[in-house]
Amino acid sequence: MGLNDDRHLDVLREIEICLRAEYELHPDLLDNICVFGLENAKIAIKKKYGFAKNETVTDMPKVQGIIKACEEIGLARIDKVDDLSLKEYIKRIEKIKKSVKRHSQFGSRGYYDFIKNYV
Repeated sequence: MGLNDDRHLDVLREIEICLRAEYELHPDLLDNICVFGLENAKIAIKKKYGFAKNETVTDMPKVQGIIKACEEIGLARIDKVDDLSLKEYIKRIEKIKKSVKRHSQFGSRGYYDFIKNYV
């Protein structure tokens, strides 16, 4: 699944817009913490659909905005818009997480430096 052939490109963009807002709200938000937030967002959205019962979601204040935004996007879109399934939504979060990791090679806020010009 490449960027150009992703049916749910709008979902990726919506998540990225929320991440940009979180980076701007928290100037000390680093990419590794963003990755942690995205990992917890995957657990949180799975819990909303009755899965991941034995997993816990962090209460770290700095990532609550990331988790909440991903939950809200998921709840609004999964099984409602363009046949987006929970599994496909999780794949989109994972795709963004990989991008955060990749761009963090260019600095501790490398992902923000990358997306701030596009979203």
